Amino acid sequence: MSNIKVQEIAVNDYLTISKLPDSDYVINPYVGCTHACKYCYACFMKRFTGHTEEWGAFVDVKKCEKPITLKKIQNKKVFLSSVTDCYNHMEEKYQITRKILKQLVNSDAQVDISTKSKLILRDIDILKQIKNLVVSISINTTDENFRKDMDNASSVAERIHTLKTLHNEGIKTVCFISPIFPKITDYKEIIDQTKDAVDEYWFENLNLRGSYKQSILKYIKSNYPQYLETYDKIYNKKDKTYWQELALNINDYCEKNIIKFKNYFYHEEIRKP
Repeated sequence: MSNIKVQEIAVNDYLTISKLPDSDYVINPYVGCTHACKYCYACFMKRFTGHTEEWGAFVDVKKCEKPITLKKIQNKKVFLSSVTDCYNHMEEKYQITRKILKQLVNSDAQVDISTKSKLILRDIDILKQIKNLVVSISINTTDENFRKDMDNASSVAERIHTLKTLHNEGIKTVCFISPIFPKITDYKEIIDQTKDAVDEYWFENLNLRGSYKQSILKYIKSNYPQYLETYDKIYNKKDKTYWQELALNINDYCEKNIIKFKNYFYHEEIRKP
């Protein structure tokens, strides 16, 4: 990670009012993310930070002297994180997320953490003290080669191990099957490999927009040319048929197998005003 540009920045508060449908506040301990996911919608953050580096090549470490106002988040939902991974590689050194979690131990908030990193296991001692906690681990493939093409986060095997370890420690776990790549993500295979360690599944489809749309389509053309027509129909012709049919299939599969789940395919339509 020596090629990552890192700087410390001062912020007034870690809490930000959320625009996501399932949370009241978000906490992003960092700006940028070393996981460098090729499909990451959060790369839009560059517009506001002045960074000229590629997404994944910079991280701003947020330093905040003000304690989190626990009264403000009483009986509220707090999400870590919406535009970074709070356990990206810089967390190993700076431990901003760990310091934040220590403050949340005494809160009455519902705390949701989403990550692609095994580093979260470092903080099991704190996680077990948080009253209302859900940890989601993102997995969208069981193919390690595809995973390597898409991000610099923990391997598929490490993520599954992380789910199992958290679950065995009594922490509520979610497998976030996201983003689902049409024709590539096998959600049934992911469920089959994780079902003994997961309390609930969340599903989210791949959205392509902005600077990364063409790079993903180029990747599909080079690596999965047999699916290019499907991707063209979905992302250039705006045909939603594929997602509508997949949503029905997921619904039927989960109900048949008594699997608790949430579908976030249409999250753009239910985003808070």
